[in-house]
Amino acid sequence: MIGRLGRELLGGARQLIFPNLCMICEAALPPGQGIACVACRELVTADPHRVCTRCTSSIGEFAVVDGSCAHCQGTSLHFDQAFRLGVYGGILREVILRMKYGRDEILAASVGSIWADHCAERFRMLEPQVVMPVPLHWWRRWRRGYNQAEPLAVALAERLGLPCDARSLRRIRYTRPQTNQSATARRENMRGAFRSADGVAIRGRTILLIDDVLTTGSTLSEAARALKGAGAARVVAAVLAHRERDGRA
Repeated sequence: MIGRLGRELLGGARQLIFPNLCMICEAALPPGQGIACVACRELVTADPHRVCTRCTSSIGEFAVVDGSCAHCQGTSLHFDQAFRLGVYGGILREVILRMKYGRDEILAASVGSIWADHCAERFRMLEPQVVMPVPLHWWRRWRRGYNQAEPLAVALAERLGLPCDARSLRRIRYTRPQTNQSATARRENMRGAFRSADGVAIRGRTILLIDDVLTTGSTLSEAARALKGAGAARVVAAVLAHRERDGRA
């Protein structure tokens, strides 16, 4: 992954070639508006749903939630809390696919900055001490070109004034893609996939664990299990989008 200086140089080069264009829709921007147009910022950050704070599922306005919702009740999740920017659909889905398969690291960093600005108060209320991206297995990272969770985590850490640790958590086992697998199969697929170093960056700390999409929470839960095993006090999962399992998005 390119560093902060590299992202700034690439971002500057992009602006020289495509001056004052929205990073998301590429519409012309007024001078000084920043990295995205107002319309795209609103679409990316819009989430009209009530959300379960344990698994990030959309829940009904009058649903009774007592620590878990109908989607995650009875499911073991090793992170302590989770929240999302929005639902996996519309422009947010398009952005995530561009980040993941278009290898657009500058877009990922820009979306991370928008996310941090929009949810700054909420992030601070969680009192994280370290930001960590969910890692890819080295083979998948080599094939994809980069880990899309990493520039998100770096951008969030920079905005929040926190360290970003992309080294202490490793993915030690190659796993099949989670898409189209049942919740049970997803959990079995991810079991034992991560290992975490036992060090000062983790022990006794609250970790903000970053990924792009959460469906059942199996990947984040196994990553959190490894962090807890290495001594993390709390693990809070934060994702760009929740992929609903009932066909709503």
